[in-house]
Amino acid sequence: MEIHALHKQGWSISAIARHTGLDRKTVRAHLAGERQAGARRSSGVDGFDAVADYVRQRLVEDPHVRATVLFGEAQRLGYGASYPTFVRRIRHGGLRPQCQACSPGRAHADIEHPPGEEIQWDWLELRETPWGEAAFVLVGVLSHSGRLRCWFSESMDQAHLVAGIHQVLVRLGGSARRWRTDRMAAVVAPGTDRLQASFAAVAKHYGVAVDVCPPRRPRRKGAVEKGIDYLTQSWWRTARVASPEAAQASADRWCAEVADARVRRVDDAALTVAEAAASEPLLELPAAAFPATLTLARVVAANALVSVWGNRYSVPPELVGASVVVTHRISSDSLEIHAGGGRVAATHRLAPSGAHRTIRLPHHSEALQAFVLAAFSTEGPCRPKTNRPPSPQAAAIAARLSPNIGTDPVIDLDVYRRLTQPQEAS
Repeated sequence: MEIHALHKQGWSISAIARHTGLDRKTVRAHLAGERQAGARRSSGVDGFDAVADYVRQRLVEDPHVRATVLFGEAQRLGYGASYPTFVRRIRHGGLRPQCQACSPGRAHADIEHPPGEEIQWDWLELRETPWGEAAFVLVGVLSHSGRLRCWFSESMDQAHLVAGIHQVLVRLGGSARRWRTDRMAAVVAPGTDRLQASFAAVAKHYGVAVDVCPPRRPRRKGAVEKGIDYLTQSWWRTARVASPEAAQASADRWCAEVADARVRRVDDAALTVAEAAASEPLLELPAAAFPATLTLARVVAANALVSVWGNRYSVPPELVGASVVVTHRISSDSLEIHAGGGRVAATHRLAPSGAHRTIRLPHHSEALQAFVLAAFSTEGPCRPKTNRPPSPQAAAIAARLSPNIGTDPVIDLDVYRRLTQPQEAS
């Protein structure tokens, strides 16, 4: 544009070249229309037309074949240009077809969700947490209003799934008539389309039906997928939490104060998520949760306490350092701590989660005090450089095991002399 403008003003080609910093031949070619700004001049025939039919057929057969693989095949067929030129010809020619099964932008139909009809479930796995242990967050989203609630768990087994479902339903104020999940092993028998009989009992307890999404169809449960993305990016990335209990309390506040304040268009009306959820007719929850049994593995601390859900419970002092199993039936108000062999070492009344209470049974306190006093000593540590050879008792035992141990070897010098000195000729 500048070259043509200056030329119309009467500038010479040399003056235009000095002003623009270009070569005079370049200026003359642009004025003559031999070059066009932004368009590269081909250096010659790249030979792609000769292999275009082969490349097109290969891409029809396999839309995911890598361009590097095709480039190698084209070179063996005589293609001599560079790899960037090869890729550019494929892209500009539109030779690679779009795979409908993998395309994220393929056409889809919006599914209408009547109020109170469906709730969608899925797990959010947090492998890195501020407290150093993995966490599994069960997320439930009402498909109509978009209201979401979550529950932090230590595992994704069926017992933790059932406990999380009840906790989320309590926070939602009821249950939808249908539950939609993916093909998680706690719900569907692996390798089949059959619902787990144990989970069917859970659905019967709450009076709901269960719908399982077909494989590799995340859009079918798009409400919970989007809810997990929103929860992760808007809350978890910036949450200042130091324990699962603190994370649960923070997530509950965020769901009520932030997530429920989102504005959604429902039936051509702009409503917040909380307002839309208030009109959803949800099923009443049963009087008690489904009686599943949670199983937790723990190690007894040096003070004979076991940490469970933000509280600490006592055990006999002889279990210090041992691995124990904590069991809790969801509908009960107590927990049991089992030692090796399944023996019940302690039974405690369950404290509120995250209360940071220490519950010690009186006989555990007395036993711990006696255990510590019995092991108390005023002697100093052992000296590291003390000479301590085997005692006579140890030597006697070693002699019985091997009579030759501990005896000095007998050296016969006459034998040594005969072996080292030459023999005299007889």
